[in-house]
Amino acid sequence: MSIVLSPYWSPDEGIQKLKMEARAKAPAAPGLAPPVFSVKAQLDRTLLQLRSRTSPIEKYTFLAQVKQADVEAFYKLCLEYMPEITPIIYTPTVGDACLQYSKIYRNPEGLFISLKDKGRIGNILRNWPLANEARISVVTDGSRILGLGDLGVNGMPIAVGKLSLYVAGAGIRPSSTLPITLDLGTNNSSNLSDPLYLGLRQRRPSDAEYDAFMDEFITEMGRIYPKVLVQFEDFSTDHAFSYLERFRNSLPLFNDDIQGTGAVVLAGLLSAARLVPIPRNEHRILLFGAGSASVGVAKQLMSFFTIAGMNEEAARSQIWLVDSKGLVYVGREEVADYKMYFARRHYTGLPMKDLAEIVKYVKPTVLLGLSTIAGAFTPEVIRQMSQNTPRPIIFPLSNPVHLSECTFAEALTHSNGTAVFATEVIGGVRREPGQGNNMYIFPGLGLGAILCRAKSVTDSMVQASALGLAGSLSWDERALELVYPRIERIREISAQIAVKVIRAAQKAGVDRSTDLKRMNDTRLLEFVKGKMWNP
Repeated sequence: MSIVLSPYWSPDEGIQKLKMEARAKAPAAPGLAPPVFSVKAQLDRTLLQLRSRTSPIEKYTFLAQVKQADVEAFYKLCLEYMPEITPIIYTPTVGDACLQYSKIYRNPEGLFISLKDKGRIGNILRNWPLANEARISVVTDGSRILGLGDLGVNGMPIAVGKLSLYVAGAGIRPSSTLPITLDLGTNNSSNLSDPLYLGLRQRRPSDAEYDAFMDEFITEMGRIYPKVLVQFEDFSTDHAFSYLERFRNSLPLFNDDIQGTGAVVLAGLLSAARLVPIPRNEHRILLFGAGSASVGVAKQLMSFFTIAGMNEEAARSQIWLVDSKGLVYVGREEVADYKMYFARRHYTGLPMKDLAEIVKYVKPTVLLGLSTIAGAFTPEVIRQMSQNTPRPIIFPLSNPVHLSECTFAEALTHSNGTAVFATEVIGGVRREPGQGNNMYIFPGLGLGAILCRAKSVTDSMVQASALGLAGSLSWDERALELVYPRIERIREISAQIAVKVIRAAQKAGVDRSTDLKRMNDTRLLEFVKGKMWNP
């Protein structure tokens, strides 16, 4: 069956609307199909056509066409060839798709709500053709897309791609997904001067106007879509934090950049720590880069220490931040409010900006990169990490990949093969890097929240998703010293995470599907797997 969004003009309302058409693939009449045809062979043929495309963006647009023509075939490809398809429909290729969106746009795949719609946002939300089926919405304002900056309305592929991963990774029904891009202008001069740009040609408004728009949007979302889980994606740093706090108790909502990234890094660190002969309370974590994702990660990593029995203050003292101006400490100039929680309170030295110098001073056992500065983890930095600990944990997490702080090979080479990194052969020993992809977290977190009909997404639910991921490694994966499981197992992993999330929601008292409480964990896991959509 194909699901097609078709634009049409409503003369009564004077606006363009969308209608969603579900087109069943009826058997072709004799003579209208080749004499020998099979679905399996057609999937093989589609894969061959995909692989014949030479550039990632060509592969992206080809898969978008496949998805529109035959959604079941698209997701069959995703499930069968997950490691190959995922980098095309999401990172790193989705970044290029966003940059070129106004040039490659063909058909609408989501809902656009602009600043001009203020006062009638509810009417726009009702225009979604499958409003009654919607259960999960990814919402972006395009103001901070990956490491690419303010792309405005060109951020729509982020919402579309993320929801494709919800379907592929957790079995959310395609018809239950609702991508939304909020067009509040753009401060990107390239967009404003582009004659093909699809968004408003104006700069972003004041915070007061922004807040008023968001208040109306969230109010109408809760009223029109009371069963929908909302995921905020790629908002600018200040808005990411403020809107998460402002709206997280208004409806089930989380921010993947802050909470999802933090959860996947926590899971990776829990796995990596098993490989390092150091007590939990002796680890020291240094985060290079201090945007919303980095601070979100730092907050989540508090659990790395607190679940081992440390109190909050002791846990905080084991985490250091470095931003573009160097080590973050109280008394230093230009430290944003959202960073102050982790600012060092007892540092009295001169400003320290050189990363190698900071690593020598802090002596971290864990180095995390969220700076989007390629090559920032120099050989000197990596060698210094190796002097701090017998097995340095090094996670360069910046997106896209070409902005990563170092490569796997560099980390192994300059640490003499001791680094635990988040398939290469070094010195005759096979080592595989772990990929700290949020895809490990948000599908299972979302599925669990939807199935238990959570009233809100609590910190304990996010932490449960991290613990579920850390506990999902198979014995074979542990033997290979992997810090994350293989992506091919994503559905199995998402089901396990969903169970943990449901239990956390029940413990927090935010679940509304109370019948799930009567199931033991084995029965609940079967229930979760039974709710997963399969193409």
